[in-house]
Amino acid sequence: MASENGCGLCEIKVDNIGVKKGGEVLLSAVSFHLHCGELTALIGVNGAGKTTLVKSILGEIHHEGTVTYESHDGEKINNITIGYVPQHLDFDRSAPISVEDFLLVGRTDSPVCFFKNKKIKKELDNALEMVGCKDLRYRKLGSLSGGELQRVMLANALYPLPELLLLDEPVSGVDAAGSEKFYEVIKDLKQNYHMAIAMVSHDLGIVRDFADNVVLINKSVLKSGNARDVFDSPEFKSSFYSLDEKEAEACK
Repeated sequence: MASENGCGLCEIKVDNIGVKKGGEVLLSAVSFHLHCGELTALIGVNGAGKTTLVKSILGEIHHEGTVTYESHDGEKINNITIGYVPQHLDFDRSAPISVEDFLLVGRTDSPVCFFKNKKIKKELDNALEMVGCKDLRYRKLGSLSGGELQRVMLANALYPLPELLLLDEPVSGVDAAGSEKFYEVIKDLKQNYHMAIAMVSHDLGIVRDFADNVVLINKSVLKSGNARDVFDSPEFKSSFYSLDEKEAEACK
C-alpha cells in the first residue's frame, strides 16, 4: 500500500454532544477532537455510551451539540466521507451471497448478478487488496471466519475511501490471529492514507499498542490524552476497578 488520501480534512470537532432517551441521559456534554493520521480509542465500561456516541457522529440518532469538520487552514467543510465497521453483521449464513455480491449491494441499481461495471469492480478489488483479502472475492460470505468477515466489512467501509473511519468493537469474537491482522491493516491505513480513525474497544492491550489518543467515557468524558496518561489516571482506575492486577499491569 502506498498512497496518500490527499483530502483537505485536518480535524473533526465533537462538541458538547448530548443524547437522551425516554428521560434517561445516555451522553452529556461530550467533547473531543479527532485528527487525520491518528487513531483515537473510545473506551469505557459497558453502558458508558460509546456506541451511542459513534451513532451520533454518524448522524443516525438525534443529539444535542455539533460535529464539525475543518480543513488544514481552519475552514469549515460541510460534508466528508465516513466509513463505518459495526460490531456485528447480521445475515443469513446459508444465503448464497459472495463477498463480491455483498460489496456491490447498494452500489448498483441492477441485480448484482448482472453487474458489469468494470470500473467499480476494480475499485472494490482495490479495497479488498487494501485489507489483505483479495483472494476472498468469490467466497461465500457465510463461509468466512470471524477475522475474514471483519476485514471484508472493513473493505466495504473503505469504498469510497473515507476521511473518517469509525470502528465499533471491530474484532469482537475474533481470534488472536485475526485480530492481529485486522489491526495491522488499521495501522497501515492510518499511516499511508492519513485518515482519522475512531475506534470503540474493550481490549485495553490493543488500545495501548495502537492508539495515538484515548478518550475515557462514562456518559461524559472522564479523561483524555495518550494511553499512558489515561491508564495511569484516577478516573481510569475508578472506572475499571474490577481489573485484576495482571490485566491492569498489561495496560501500562
